[in-house]
Amino acid sequence: MVLRRCRNLLGDEELARDAMQDTFVQILRRQDRLRDEAPSSLLYRTATNTCLNLIRSRKRRPEVKDGDLLMRIAALTSSAEASTGAKHLLARLFGGEKESTQTIAVLHLLDGLTLQEVADEVGLSVSGVRKRLRNLRANLQDMVAETDSGNISRGAA
Repeated sequence: MVLRRCRNLLGDEELARDAMQDTFVQILRRQDRLRDEAPSSLLYRTATNTCLNLIRSRKRRPEVKDGDLLMRIAALTSSAEASTGAKHLLARLFGGEKESTQTIAVLHLLDGLTLQEVADEVGLSVSGVRKRLRNLRANLQDMVAETDSGNISRGAA
């Protein structure tokens, strides 16, 4: 019932499964304040609110296609010569950043942890994690733009 509701509202299987899990987590967190009256209505209402909040959040902060940027960097590693270029780009990207920023990027972008999970892992606030990711994305966008314009040699270290 919950998954079906999330699917209908979100139209994406993966998002629907995440929203379904969030629904149950919210109910478990608030179980001491909930009454046993009409449990199906509670599930339905919580799932609806979770999905609507997710939709609103995605509209306010559209997702940057990090996967596209990561795939472009990964494509550079297909040959030994290009691999040096990719290493150079990554070194430039993370060179001026704190070590925890690299950890944040890996946990969130590659491992798929939520901002809250990443924040708990590295000991920062969610807004701190979000700010670091935003700065990292901006730096990566700038670097990719430079690479596309030919300002950086793809094979040079």
